[in-house]
Amino acid sequence: MHICNEVQDNRGVSYLKMNETFQANFRNALVGGGDHSSFGAVAETPDKRLVTIDFLDKYASEAWEKVLHYLVGTLQGNSSGTVRKIMSLAGLKMETDSHSSDRSHITSRGFQFLLLDVHTQVWTLLLKYLDLAEGRLGMKLVDVLNFIFQLGSLDLGQDYSVDTLTTTQSTMMDDLKDIGLVYRRKKSSRFYPTRLATSLTSGNIVTTKPHEEGGFIIVETNYRVYAYTDSPLQIAVLDLFLALQTRFANMVVGQLTRDKVRDAFTKGITAEQIITFLTTHAHPEMRKQCPILPATIIDQIRLWEMEKNRLRQNKGLFLHDFAKKDEYQRVLRFASERGSVLWQDDSRRKLFIAEEGVAQVKEFMKQARKG
Repeated sequence: MHICNEVQDNRGVSYLKMNETFQANFRNALVGGGDHSSFGAVAETPDKRLVTIDFLDKYASEAWEKVLHYLVGTLQGNSSGTVRKIMSLAGLKMETDSHSSDRSHITSRGFQFLLLDVHTQVWTLLLKYLDLAEGRLGMKLVDVLNFIFQLGSLDLGQDYSVDTLTTTQSTMMDDLKDIGLVYRRKKSSRFYPTRLATSLTSGNIVTTKPHEEGGFIIVETNYRVYAYTDSPLQIAVLDLFLALQTRFANMVVGQLTRDKVRDAFTKGITAEQIITFLTTHAHPEMRKQCPILPATIIDQIRLWEMEKNRLRQNKGLFLHDFAKKDEYQRVLRFASERGSVLWQDDSRRKLFIAEEGVAQVKEFMKQARKG
């Protein structure tokens, strides 16, 4: 590739010399010089409106919470079409046949997503954004990757020009703004990376409130749950599997009930995920005991799940009222040879045929009657 060439000095000593063009471009890529703007092009003029780091942190936090609110299904969550496509592509939300205003609900994978730290959550959406960008949005994948890694190297609180961005990156700006990675005023020629963006390559994101860092949930053996939080998002998550009863300024009280927990199971949320959530966010006082959650609570949640899994729904054909035992035996033998019998009662001459075998059994019975 002729990146390095062997040359000799005046004394006849051989050494390797880097190609001057490659050397200049390599230096620009490392330090962000030249016209490449590897580390963003700093805005040349000062911003007329003061944008502080505290403002950016608040903006990013509120924007990201809107994304999570949409995932949970609260009215506060109003995400863009791109974010909704990403959620669907990642399997975090699933469309339902409901005629309500919100025709989608959180999935098991979506609830597991809520258990992750914010840094992992952001990267999860960005990786799915890459799939969506190339396949459905028609973006250049190289430009998308370049901009994502560029954001990770920018300085928090510094404003950068949008003039050096490519068409793909300019389109990305609106999508990244929706999830709180960048702040940009309408039609402004500058943008600010938030802590969510500058921490992409480091993972140092402060997301929890001081009183929630050590956990905020207390679970009693009588199935009553106390959550010391005023976060609408945390309350919405609890509402997925908890029957909320009372709400105070900084606390909500609820009850783990069979109906509410089973409702969570129908959305794909598992018993282990509920137990993990309660354990992860357990109050410091609860962490002094072992196990952290009362054993009766853990066992009951698992029993409710086992109770749900005991019943399976299968479509098929229920056959009964056979006039003769021989007729019943012939149909049973024919269906059994094809693995289509899901249930049978020989004493009462009843059997249930799986959906995939119904057509064959009907045809067999039709031919048997003709014969």
